[in-house]
Amino acid sequence: MSPLTREPIAASNPLESEGQSGAVELRVHRHRGGTVETREDHVGQEWPVALVFNGISHAVMMCTPRDLEAFAVGFAISEGIVGRNADIQDIEVDWHDEADLPHAEVNLTVVQQAFVELKEKRRALAGRSGCGVCGIESIDLLDLEPEQVPDTGFVARLAPDAIARAARELPQHQALTKLTGGLHAAAWCDENGAILRAFEDVGRHNALDKLIGQLVMERADTQQGFVFLSSRASYELVRKAARVGIPMVATISAPSSLAIAIARRAGLRLVSFCRESGYVDYETA
Repeated sequence: MSPLTREPIAASNPLESEGQSGAVELRVHRHRGGTVETREDHVGQEWPVALVFNGISHAVMMCTPRDLEAFAVGFAISEGIVGRNADIQDIEVDWHDEADLPHAEVNLTVVQQAFVELKEKRRALAGRSGCGVCGIESIDLLDLEPEQVPDTGFVARLAPDAIARAARELPQHQALTKLTGGLHAAAWCDENGAILRAFEDVGRHNALDKLIGQLVMERADTQQGFVFLSSRASYELVRKAARVGIPMVATISAPSSLAIAIARRAGLRLVSFCRESGYVDYETA
């Protein structure tokens, strides 16, 4: 098996993950109705994670420190650093669990052509976890022209209750969110809305990168499924999905106007405010 090919994840403990669990236990004081209760509670982990390509640090992301190989592969693919999984020759995760500043470093070895192109880019992506374009030097560098998503007929085959089913099943795949109340989820669903994969992270972009990375490492057909996100739909989430040919993105919360525009340009279906009782579809023209 190639070092970048992984079998589907199937852990008996939903919080099992190489490196870190994704949550820490702390003592808290809960104030309610004039009373104070002291108890143990869980908080989602957030670490700086450095992504290093061929020995050169390219980005530092604030991330939940689990599933970091999948995260690094998904980031590299969805940001256009590499064009395919085969362009990544090796990955190594280094954990630094110091008390003052725990962090991780993911070292990727990529093919020379991808590395040359990376060095030529004028973008600085450090800390991109909220606005999506932090660090670019000018508006001219903003990449708003998505790849065209091929029409494979997947959307036409989608079951009428697929979105409702995904909305109903997502909480079953959010072990960390149930524990901490503070993480996002990105799920991969089939045409019936069954959830086949799900990843959680403090950052919605990171959760999607983890999902994309796992699909790429498994060599899954990204044109035969849809993404269901626990967050709002921002432009970069749609942009990432389009880059790997995902035909539909469904979100629990609202989309932005730019997310809708990017989806239209890419030929990607975007639905938001997804619940068991319904959703909002956006016209393509």
